[in-house]
Amino acid sequence: MVTPEIRILRRPEELFQAAAELFVGAAQRAVADHGRFCVALAGGSTPRALYRLLAEERAWREAMPWEKSHFFWSDERHVPPSHEDSNFRVAMEAMLSNVLVPAANLHRIEGERERAEEAARLYERTLRESFGLAPGQFPCFDLALLGIGSDGHTASLFPGTPALDERDCLVVSNRVEKLRTERITFTVPTLNNAAHVVFLVKGEDKAAALAAVFEGPYEPAKFPAQLIRPVHGRLTVLADEAAAAGLARGGARAPAGDGCPSRN
Repeated sequence: MVTPEIRILRRPEELFQAAAELFVGAAQRAVADHGRFCVALAGGSTPRALYRLLAEERAWREAMPWEKSHFFWSDERHVPPSHEDSNFRVAMEAMLSNVLVPAANLHRIEGERERAEEAARLYERTLRESFGLAPGQFPCFDLALLGIGSDGHTASLFPGTPALDERDCLVVSNRVEKLRTERITFTVPTLNNAAHVVFLVKGEDKAAALAAVFEGPYEPAKFPAQLIRPVHGRLTVLADEAAAAGLARGGARAPAGDGCPSRN
């Protein structure tokens, strides 16, 4: 099992600078290696600050190979793209509408579809076509950016939900009873096939969950983020001191993984 690299940054500002360095570095290496950068973006308030930094700070904005970057979403609410809860809208307003990214490089989940199952099916087709996948293959994202909820969820893989057990599909709809809603989410195998998974975690309200996920007993039905362990790639946790307050060991330093086993 891959050993996570846990980096603890003193202040949120340092956290987002470290995340920007990692994000841009991954993009540059991917473009140099195979001509494009494919990233799975996260929703929520924490990555919004990173997105703004990448678009607004000149050094990062100019270093990003925007025209050769392809943006995907690891999960989405069952809402239209104009809705305030849309993960697509968050990324567009904070970053993507402020930089030169070809429209064809924005691969959003159609959360406005009447049925979440249809949105998931269409997005699975998008992934298969974008990555040229044969049956049984999973996409290899150069970077998958994730968060951890205070309940231990990641993407829209919530505790006790059916999506946790899916091993064949790339994308599924997931009924979250406690929120009384449907979500569309990448499955565990899709996330675990990424070359590099990065958890971005900020704030004291995440401290208990972060400690449980990385230092507690293995209870993935209760803490779904425990299921995320890249098969061929790296796993990095970037956390500020408030989020890392519950960690007893402070994590471990891990060498770079092998990345994706092959590319189409």
